[in-house]
Amino acid sequence: MSDNQAEHPGEPQEIDPIWTSSRTARQIYALGEVEKDISRLLSLAASSVSLLTLPQTDGPEENLPQGDERSEQFVLEVSEFFERLDSIQETIRSSLAHIRQSRIAPSAISAPPPGFIPPSLGVGLSTEGTSRKSRGLQEEHVEKDAWKGILDALTRLKQAKEQEAEAASAEMQE
Repeated sequence: MSDNQAEHPGEPQEIDPIWTSSRTARQIYALGEVEKDISRLLSLAASSVSLLTLPQTDGPEENLPQGDERSEQFVLEVSEFFERLDSIQETIRSSLAHIRQSRIAPSAISAPPPGFIPPSLGVGLSTEGTSRKSRGLQEEHVEKDAWKGILDALTRLKQAKEQEAEAASAEMQE
């Protein structure tokens, strides 16, 4: 079992191959794991704080250990807390080093302007000033299908006219 799987029991053991396809993909995956670790870190902090409270103030629904077990549990949770914190720090430093090594231009990672909504059809030519600006993907597909239907109808009409013309010229030659 790898260290990553030991740290995250209960998670699927297989990593989607897309996350191992490049160094950048691995870094993005690692940052996703950091997000999960931060969640666990907050949970450990809450649990540790509750272990520090006086046993007399424990509610009946809280299943906290008593006596020496309480101190042992606190030590275990604090140890895991600092291990996770160290892991998070290491992963973030590694990701920052990767970004520095890649020499990514700051403009490439700057946030979009406030109110920016990405186009539903993806990046393409600007459609500023056109009436199509408010269309969605479904409307674009409907229009595309309509134009294909028109093209097919015109093609069939042209073929029918050509066949009629050939038949008429064949009759005239007879």
